[in-house]
Amino acid sequence: MSAPAAPPRRVTGLGRVLVALYAVFAVAAVSRASVQIATRFAEAPLAYSLSAFAGAVYVLATLGLARTGAGWRRAAWAACTVELLGVLAVGTLSLVDAAAFPDSTVWSGYGRGYLFIPLVLPVLGLVYLRSESRHPARP
Repeated sequence: MSAPAAPPRRVTGLGRVLVALYAVFAVAAVSRASVQIATRFAEAPLAYSLSAFAGAVYVLATLGLARTGAGWRRAAWAACTVELLGVLAVGTLSLVDAAAFPDSTVWSGYGRGYLFIPLVLPVLGLVYLRSESRHPARP
């Protein structure tokens, strides 16, 4: 007879804060991108497409951090990594070639329009995921 499986770990502390922040950014980015794409897509297709992509990344990060299981943890790792790379790439490109971004994205200027939270959030997410991976599941 096998030992009963340990109950899934509950998200607490920093994890809850991260889930809440990611959820807010998911709603904000998806809503903003939806309106921009529906009403003004021709004005800045790259910026608006990147905002939609950012929204999808935030949704995946929210779910990955909020849910239990190895698959969701991998999704959270991937989302936080893609977000960090996206913020760095888009942030740099938006400063180097401002003409390519006639309207800002969530990640423009490293998230300057959002108090640089898009730059800090994936770092906190990755630190949290790393600390969680170092602790065995607790009952």
